[in-house]
Amino acid sequence: MAIAQVFARLVGGALPLRFQAFDGSKAGPDDAEVGVEVRSPRALSYLATSPGSLGLARAYVAGDIEVSGDLYTALSRLASMDLSMSLGDRISTLRQLGGAKLLIPPPPPPQEVRLRGRRHSKARDQAAIAHHYDVSNKFYSWILGPSMAYTCAVYPSDTATLEEAQYAKHDLVARKLALKPGMRLLDVGCGWGGMVMHAAKHYGVNAIGVTLSRRQAEWAQKAIAEEGLSDLAEVRYLDYRDLPPGRFDAISSIGLTEHIGRAQLPGYFGFLLNRLETGGRLLNHCITRPNNTDPAIREQMFINRYIFPDGELSGPGHLIGVMTDVGFEVRHEENLREHYAMTLAAWSRNLDANWDDAVAEVGLARARVWRLYLAGTRIGFERNEVQLHQVLGVKLDAAGASRMPLRPDW
Repeated sequence: MAIAQVFARLVGGALPLRFQAFDGSKAGPDDAEVGVEVRSPRALSYLATSPGSLGLARAYVAGDIEVSGDLYTALSRLASMDLSMSLGDRISTLRQLGGAKLLIPPPPPPQEVRLRGRRHSKARDQAAIAHHYDVSNKFYSWILGPSMAYTCAVYPSDTATLEEAQYAKHDLVARKLALKPGMRLLDVGCGWGGMVMHAAKHYGVNAIGVTLSRRQAEWAQKAIAEEGLSDLAEVRYLDYRDLPPGRFDAISSIGLTEHIGRAQLPGYFGFLLNRLETGGRLLNHCITRPNNTDPAIREQMFINRYIFPDGELSGPGHLIGVMTDVGFEVRHEENLREHYAMTLAAWSRNLDANWDDAVAEVGLARARVWRLYLAGTRIGFERNEVQLHQVLGVKLDAAGASRMPLRPDW
């Protein structure tokens, strides 16, 4: 059997994809919208020796597999296939190539990371954040656009631009928190300071953001000064657990909970509750599993090896349960997963539009990691494999009063 046919069998059999291999063989319909090229024997080794879809990701990142046509379309086709062929079936398939040597695992691409130290210690959390966020501010600006907002946008309509949707997200958070001039806002995991600057500029709030990314903090402080907001806004390179004593009228957590760890959630939400004034609100915005039964961490998946090492996703019910258990009263919750799929599509278009500059800035392999990540995660949100939830909690007073309006006013 020729290599293209073997590869097609390894990734799932009859697919609406065109395959070709370095030995000149071909498989699949010639008129397929997208094609997969197997460029070296190492691609087969990755697929044969790596769990699930990780081998396919390794081969793509390393350049041993190339996709012609739209990557999102190719992944959409592959996403419906079974990539969990048993070891026995893999050996049988590869034996047809006389390739027992293909079962020797090749080293993973250097972009793959396995962190050391105690999981979710301060040092390891900082290393995890640095791996993903301290890549290049210029690189991120090409993907994220002028807002530099690296979290799910909220699209007011299906024709809204990414910038309009990111503004709408920040403003929705501000309204849910009932921000008013003179209030003190803490934004944990603040990224490049988008929420901090929005709250200061549009609501007259004294806002402090904290991030474990030194490059984010440096960029944000410069942007705050350029906007003339230094009297109201500040971003610190700081672990939220090391904040000096003090309380806030409102807290936003936009895209941080995924990095906390399931076992640490009670301490995390308890810390935020203790930092709120009575009647203060917390808006927690994060990616979740679609249920409470899936594992929080999947160490054998591309996302944990290349994008968010130590990232853990809980179900929305578990998150709400922990919030209520530590003392919050949950007043509102909504799922915005379709908005995240739209956000990821916009980021993918931005990356493609700036592809040559991005490759020059971070290297081809890392740029391919990002192209794969954005397209694959978009599919995850579209197919309800992951969700995005905003949960609003309030710190009650001693008499149990919430100081909330009778109906949502945002």
